[in-house]
Amino acid sequence: MGRSRTRRPAPVPPSGLPEELRTTLQPLLGDAVNDLEAALATPSPTSLRLNPAKPFAPSGTPVPWCSTGLYLDERPAFTFDPLLHAGCYYVQEASSMLLEPALRATGLLGDDIRALDLSAAPGGKSTHLRSLLTPASLLVANEVDRRRAQVLQENLWKWGGPNTVVLNDTPERLAATGISFDLVVLDAPCSGEGMFRKDPFARAQWTPGLVRQCATVQRTILPHAWDLLAPGGFLVYSTCTWEPTENEGQLIPLLEQGAEPVDPHFDATWGVQHTEVEGVIGHRCYPHKVRGEGFFIAVLRKPGERSGHRLRSDGTTALPNGIRADRPQQVVVREDVEHVVDATWAPVVEHLCRSTRVLSPGTPLWQLNGDRKDPHPALALSTLLDRTAFIPVELDEAQAIAYLRGEALPARDVRGTGLVLHRGHALGWVSGAGNRWNNNWPAPWRIRAQHPHAVRVSWSMTPAHR
Repeated sequence: MGRSRTRRPAPVPPSGLPEELRTTLQPLLGDAVNDLEAALATPSPTSLRLNPAKPFAPSGTPVPWCSTGLYLDERPAFTFDPLLHAGCYYVQEASSMLLEPALRATGLLGDDIRALDLSAAPGGKSTHLRSLLTPASLLVANEVDRRRAQVLQENLWKWGGPNTVVLNDTPERLAATGISFDLVVLDAPCSGEGMFRKDPFARAQWTPGLVRQCATVQRTILPHAWDLLAPGGFLVYSTCTWEPTENEGQLIPLLEQGAEPVDPHFDATWGVQHTEVEGVIGHRCYPHKVRGEGFFIAVLRKPGERSGHRLRSDGTTALPNGIRADRPQQVVVREDVEHVVDATWAPVVEHLCRSTRVLSPGTPLWQLNGDRKDPHPALALSTLLDRTAFIPVELDEAQAIAYLRGEALPARDVRGTGLVLHRGHALGWVSGAGNRWNNNWPAPWRIRAQHPHAVRVSWSMTPAHR
């Protein structure tokens, strides 16, 4: 979720909620504000969302509004699970998974569309979008902060979905390209009230001034989000705050421009609170009602008729080495890396490359080093990977963790490029050097923490280590 941070933390009163915030919440909750306060003193639930393209069978309790969401009974040390690094799941707060029923209410799922996640880091909603959209749909994920954009890119590469473009640019520059989208998701930077239980810093930084500051930022972003939306398209707006000024107050001006509110009609048993303020239909999550953190979500439709995208399909088109796909692909070279994207979207991607700061214009395939082409780390994790083109190197859990730490792997008489696998899921590359496999796992992704007493995930293959 988007959240603004400041270096001037405000004092937190003994009650746990700033008095100004209690005043704001009282009209929304009445006496139940005390129940909310009590809930904020309890441990946060632990939840994750599975990657349907990389199946495995963990134990957990289903999140009722998300077909791939699970609650866990305890929070394990996810860092030491190779399946996390393979992109088999994403650790995500459950309330944020309401994106799924919100998108179903738009009627877009099942269509091949252009989608934009405008403020996307660290990647929770982008990875969710990539799983919900058709594989042929184009997903553009943007993050203005360079460091956070790198994290977003890593998470999307590990998720492995095709037709995914990562940008590091401002909403203004993106809107200036003239490209429009059928779906725009804006998880806006906010004052972070909904994260009070999970993140003590969110409580410490909260002030009425921060709310006003965030509302100003949101007012600068939303017009660009609306401009980026094609006629008949849908805007999904969310925050992790309960503030009306950061939620309904931001969307009322769009209704004045003809926006049509959409009600996803969430199941009443979920505990999500339905609100209507001056025509804006919103939904709030409160920790005393929902097994999740604080959250707000609303859906608006832009007036006009949506024009569909007719995607070409030519099975005779030659595919680049190392991938398999049932649609024609086009190679886009960016900073000495070959990327691949559905040929239908290539003109859009090339326009983005000319007009914006693009980190990856599709699925990276090969790193070009003079006359040599080395497989890119993202290729190993991609659902487009053709495994038959590489030597399989299956690792057990201990070996996989050693690999993720950057260690070389002992071997006998090995040459060429090996594809590292754990429990059948691809992780990355190794290079044969006779009596060892040299490690090609990216240095910034390496596990650096120690784990002698870490609580292991319940699906670990080595229960003795738990």
